[in-house]
Amino acid sequence: MKRKIIKIDKELCNGCGICVEACHEGAIQMVNGKAELVSDKYCDGLGDCLPACPTGAIEIIEREAVSYDQKAVDAKQNQEKAREEELASCACSGGLPRNIVREDVNSHDCQCQSGNGEKENSSHYVRQQAELKNWPVQLKLINPGADYLDQADILIVADCVAYTYANFHDDFIKGRVTIIGCPKLDDNEYYTEKLTEIFSRNRIKSITVLRMEVPCCTGIFTAVKTAMLNAKKIVPYKGLVIGINGEIKI
Repeated sequence: MKRKIIKIDKELCNGCGICVEACHEGAIQMVNGKAELVSDKYCDGLGDCLPACPTGAIEIIEREAVSYDQKAVDAKQNQEKAREEELASCACSGGLPRNIVREDVNSHDCQCQSGNGEKENSSHYVRQQAELKNWPVQLKLINPGADYLDQADILIVADCVAYTYANFHDDFIKGRVTIIGCPKLDDNEYYTEKLTEIFSRNRIKSITVLRMEVPCCTGIFTAVKTAMLNAKKIVPYKGLVIGINGEIKI
């Protein structure tokens, strides 16, 4: 059948990955550093990914394609959720969210032991180490010219996430400079301006953004993406949504 579907120009694609997060159906993935439509059946043709692309590499066209398959999309998302749950099997390794990869996870061998020296596979917990390396953390208080921002992997977080996601330090803060704020109570236009200045003045290596699933939290995604465009700094980007029960939604 002939229907509307996205087309990605690989020559224009800069590999930022923002469209991957914008596609709720999971139709786009990064392949060899470029965005790629992985299957026609996952693309509904509505184009949520278009405004997310900073280079205009995505367009809607009409061509012969199989029908959009909601059941296939649901099955794919269930498989991804199952993989996340499998990775979060042990307190030693910590819960690993989608798109967050720890180098030793595939070879991880639980080191927790029972009293007789045998490995213990039942439910258990370990004391976590604080991973925060910068201060202050509030966006309003951070100096855009601070030395720790240059050549940094940046974590930008809606502040409620820290109280909701149990393994926050180990899975997200570790190895990153942390910036927090509340898109509900603060001025998102100010956020955009401040982040634009931070991105413009520093050589940012990557940006990870976390927000809660509640609607009032969506502004932090918009502020970060707009600031990236304003600063003309397109770097590896990940945006994750945390559920009110502490689970990773997308």
